Amino acid sequence: MPYLQFMVNIQVPNETEFALELSKHGAKTLNKPDALMSVSVTYNKTLTFAGTLEPAFALTVISLDNLNTEENERYSVAFSKFIEEKLNIPSDRGYITFQDPGRGFSGFKGTTFATIFA
Repeated sequence: MPYLQFMVNIQVPNETEFALELSKHGAKTLNKPDALMSVSVTYNKTLTFAGTLEPAFALTVISLDNLNTEENERYSVAFSKFIEEKLNIPSDRGYITFQDPGRGFSGFKGTTFATIFA
């Protein structure tokens, strides 16, 4: 059930293509099926970082069962490199937040993952 919520303060040249690339990159990075990935890309011209409006980002990675201190370090590297390669925004111009809401707090197909994986 990975969901990547990406906010950026610059216009992404082809937002749709970028969202699809981020989805594929996220699935590969998190080792999750493409079929379960969800991505949103939001342009927010008022997103500030370090007191400026220079290019910046905020990425929230929501995923079940595979977020932990060691893996998050690896994920942070992979997502930071992707953002820098695709949008030329350095890794020191944004935050990446990792959240595992728990199976009982994530719904899919009218139930929760706690029930699906029971």
